[in-house]
Amino acid sequence: MARNKKIITQTSGARMKYKMMGLGLVLCLICCQVAEAQDTNYDLLKEKILSKVPKLKGHIQSIQSSGVWDLYEVDTDDHQIIYTDKNVSYLFAGEIYQTTNLENLTQKRLDTINAVAWQDLPLSLAIKRVKGNGQRELVVFSDPDCPYCRRLESELKNINDVTIYTFVYPIASLHPHAPQRSAEIWCAHNRAQAWDEYLLNKKQINKNTQCDVSDLEKVQLLAEKLNINGTPTLIFKNGQKVPGVISANDLEKLLGSH
Repeated sequence: MARNKKIITQTSGARMKYKMMGLGLVLCLICCQVAEAQDTNYDLLKEKILSKVPKLKGHIQSIQSSGVWDLYEVDTDDHQIIYTDKNVSYLFAGEIYQTTNLENLTQKRLDTINAVAWQDLPLSLAIKRVKGNGQRELVVFSDPDCPYCRRLESELKNINDVTIYTFVYPIASLHPHAPQRSAEIWCAHNRAQAWDEYLLNKKQINKNTQCDVSDLEKVQLLAEKLNINGTPTLIFKNGQKVPGVISANDLEKLLGSH
């Protein structure tokens, strides 16, 4: 999906943000790739960062060369990237673009960092819907009371030959009744049918919740582990994670490329 498209999603909470001095915009204008001039001791660089910015203690996952000037990429535990120089004189929070083709290098790197290992997804915790031959596969984290999730379902109904695994992920802070609706759908005799009827047709579901809903709690933990903070969020076979509503046409392109 093109990065300039508007992403529509509901969010469960603000991510940790690093507020800088506004110099990050310069990176969008004058970046070029160069080789590192010398070897770097990343452990020493990390010590420098923590001595100057103690609030980052416990939040740095890794450090490596950004491949742009003498800037280094600092990957944080909230799946974000900040940049610094070898003397840690500055920290930059922002996006780096390749000026020749306006490729967003920061987003490209984030896509790699945040890629989901498809084979590790516990698909047994999801509602499985097979359309056509079901050859293509897609994972969706969705809240039954999320209006954007309803819009996504309207697009998904136009997609054929796909298996959709829906992880029911109610965000109670936004929709207080979503956990109850999720339990009702999970306890339905036919979960896939109950999901479609509620999301697409707004049909009231059976009020029965007398079943084991511990799998829904596991989905909450899974979403946290995968840093999924809003719904809908889609995951494709190559591990790409895409938040928000996607049109049927764009879905076809993404499914076809994976």
